[in-house]
Amino acid sequence: VWIYEWERDTLSRLTFDPADDVRPVWTSDGRHIVFGSRRGDKSTVNLYWQPADGTGEVRRLTDTKNNQYPTSWHPKVPVLAFTEQSAKNAADLMILPMEGSDATGWKPGVARPFLSTPFSDSSGMFSPDGRWMAYLSNESGRNDIYVRPFPGPGGKWQISTAAADDPSWSRTSPQLFLLSTGDSRLMAVPYRVAGDSFQTDKPVVWSETRLTGRPRAPSRDLDLHPDGLRFAVSTGDEQAPLKQHTLTVVMNLFEELRRIAPAKK
Repeated sequence: VWIYEWERDTLSRLTFDPADDVRPVWTSDGRHIVFGSRRGDKSTVNLYWQPADGTGEVRRLTDTKNNQYPTSWHPKVPVLAFTEQSAKNAADLMILPMEGSDATGWKPGVARPFLSTPFSDSSGMFSPDGRWMAYLSNESGRNDIYVRPFPGPGGKWQISTAAADDPSWSRTSPQLFLLSTGDSRLMAVPYRVAGDSFQTDKPVVWSETRLTGRPRAPSRDLDLHPDGLRFAVSTGDEQAPLKQHTLTVVMNLFEELRRIAPAKK
């Protein structure tokens, strides 16, 4: 895990373990970074956190045989949303509360399911007010974005109208962004809340730029700046010419070789 400081244009390394440290997520106060890792010769990814300023030790938050990936920190209470994959590769939305304070010290509470279904439910993202959870599910037969109230109970609302990924809440306007996986474009979905009901308009194209997905999953392909106007993304070179690939098939190859290079008697 590395930290890039925009104003100073500096890149500093945060974690140094030989194991892969993946999917970093800032806590809401900016003091810690939660990430997944296979540390300790584990075959599965569990949750850890470390002070964001590089001081202090890395602390393990969970210990399980299932892969776990942090996704979002609640904006008002010390609660982490994360994805847990079982041995059967099904994914559940999980919640991990943190107990304590900076003065007394922090310790992980007991992780519990927020959403556990026969389908793959992942990528839980808290809304800016902490009242809603956007997430990814394949319950319709494809990956769609849904919203549920947090901590529940309540209904659910499908946000995407086509296969989608990477739900992202704007902090400055009532919009939920998503990535259309069919054409790799960013979509914006205006929403409004009426009592306990979450209402949305039809998704509209926010940018015509086609994004390039990151090769290692599960990872987000983008992140929204706090001003709600800019994304950090990876894009391809749209000006580069398309490569043409040709496949030539030769039938009866050995007969052709004997014709053009007959064996000498």
